[in-house]
Amino acid sequence: MLIFRIRFKASAYWLLPLWLLMEVFYGSLFGQASGVAHWAHVGGFVFGAVAALVISRTALEHKANAVIEDKIGWTADPAVVQGTQFMEQGKFDEGIAVLKKHLTAKPEAIDAHSILRQLYWRKNDIQAHLESTIKLCQLHLKAQDSEAALQDYQEYSNAGGDRMPAATWLELCRIVEGQQNYERAVSEYERLARAYPKERQSLLALLSAGRLALKQLNRPSHALLYYKAAKGSKVPHADWESNIQAGIQAAENAASA
Repeated sequence: MLIFRIRFKASAYWLLPLWLLMEVFYGSLFGQASGVAHWAHVGGFVFGAVAALVISRTALEHKANAVIEDKIGWTADPAVVQGTQFMEQGKFDEGIAVLKKHLTAKPEAIDAHSILRQLYWRKNDIQAHLESTIKLCQLHLKAQDSEAALQDYQEYSNAGGDRMPAATWLELCRIVEGQQNYERAVSEYERLARAYPKERQSLLALLSAGRLALKQLNRPSHALLYYKAAKGSKVPHADWESNIQAGIQAAENAASA
């Protein structure tokens, strides 16, 4: 027996009614004798058609689309669009004014901070650029976007920044450590401790640097220096004294071995 296959295209407006008539015909002809529930297909089609009609007439479709767009969609704020246009036109002061006004109402708008940072850079206002980059980095950390936060820190460093706020810097150090980039993590911990010798974050940075140098990089002599620096820190550390002494002892034992 020969079987011929023919491909063709047809509108659903023609095929669906034809399919419905076929289901009604076979349902009437075979009834329950057929293994296919033809009347169930007919019922499902009718229910779907009625539901679609109700949704279209009651504007539920538009409400559902609005909710979905709010959840997964993104539309640039008019102020951000205007700020971007000013930047492209070389009107940096106008763009900065628009975005700063926008940020007074929405201080955590990441897209606005991003454009504002670019405007400061093009205007050659390095100090404002650095401050804007710090804010953007903090927002990315709050949003748990580690990669974006590290990119912000890299741009901050490239622009000459060397004093990221201590709490923000410590969080970045921990992200680098979590990536198992121990060399860089120790370096960042050390820089943080030097930049903020009177802040509690410096003490935590020294302890973290000592731990990584001892356990991950196998540098007990370096670890000993970090732990001794923590012991001599001006930051009150009575609650960390036992950890510091344990670190010094472990580093000394490892170094002698």
